[in-house]
Amino acid sequence: MTYLLKKDKYPLFILMLNLFIALLGQGMVIPILPDYLKLFNAAGTAAGYLVAAFGAAQFFFSPIGGRLSDKYGRKIMILSGLFFTVISDFVFAISHTLTLLYIARFIGGIGLGIMVPSVLAYVADITTKDTRAQGMGYISAAMNLGMVLGPGIGGMVAQLGIRVPYFLASGLGLVATLLTLLLPETLPLEQRSKGRSSSGPQISMGKQLVQSFHAPYFRYLLLILVMTFGLVNYETVYSLFVEQKYGFTSKNISVLITLGAAIGIVTQVCVIDKVIKRYGEHRLIVFSLLMTSAALLLMLLKVNFAYLLAVSAIFFAFNSLLRPTVNTLLANAAGSDQQGFVSGLNTTYTSMGNIIGPVMAGNLFDWHINLPFIVGAIILFGTIFLTKKENTAYQNEG
Repeated sequence: MTYLLKKDKYPLFILMLNLFIALLGQGMVIPILPDYLKLFNAAGTAAGYLVAAFGAAQFFFSPIGGRLSDKYGRKIMILSGLFFTVISDFVFAISHTLTLLYIARFIGGIGLGIMVPSVLAYVADITTKDTRAQGMGYISAAMNLGMVLGPGIGGMVAQLGIRVPYFLASGLGLVATLLTLLLPETLPLEQRSKGRSSSGPQISMGKQLVQSFHAPYFRYLLLILVMTFGLVNYETVYSLFVEQKYGFTSKNISVLITLGAAIGIVTQVCVIDKVIKRYGEHRLIVFSLLMTSAALLLMLLKVNFAYLLAVSAIFFAFNSLLRPTVNTLLANAAGSDQQGFVSGLNTTYTSMGNIIGPVMAGNLFDWHINLPFIVGAIILFGTIFLTKKENTAYQNEG
């Protein structure tokens, strides 16, 4: 079995801990948001705009963060992004007007927008082609674990006061920021100097997106968008779907989501490296898309709790294999001087999925509770045909 080099384990551990803390803080605030908004005489509409503000900021600043990462280094951008999340959570905790809440969430979106591309580029820097999938899997697992544990911890901490989870999230973010000071920089000084001295006007985000359509790695960016859409589409209406179809309580739903996600995390850490080495990235992507689309359709069958848990576990497990695998292909396709830029596009396409998914899922669910899962399955299955040509080329090269 091939492991990450020993010298790379410590930085990777710090990155995993940082992302775990950052996403834990984000997850902590989710379950108490409806009650928190009551302090401002606001409800669902405000919550939707708050989510949109966060996603929009991440969407616009991810390409910027990726470019700056190539110019000034990974470490400074990770530090800056974490510090923005600290400010965001603190302002959210002390806010007494709805306007400040919007500003706080926008700042938080900026933070993750400039941090995540730099983290992905950092992992690409410290891993080889053979160990990259394993490194990406660890990072993705740390993010998922933070999001899974966050809501439960936030709900418990809220018993001490409705604002306490936000103060705690800010404090945890500060700890992550301080830990980042221990990280070594991975981008050589000459590459940073080359990036800063490059002449010519900066390409706008719109032009970057248009150019990405013709890039050799566009199919991977499209996969990022589709699988993010599929996951968010599922998560947005899953609780409502289970409640209406099975009559389950919030406790049942929490167990379903937590256990299903936990299985996905274990899959990422323990299985992905072995599976990729045996079958290759492209075959794994095709099979994972097939299984996730099938799992969405199987959820439409009403059986019992054990059946739904098994199907949810299948969805989470194969969805968890998709992201680090595609991230690995993206990192391999990018040159050493474009890791930050391509990672920024990665996060931009993720943000697009995070914006489109909830909006579409909510509207489809209002029409019929089965529609989000049917449409999601069709889109995921259709993506298999987008990978077919690339998969064939890949096999011919082998």
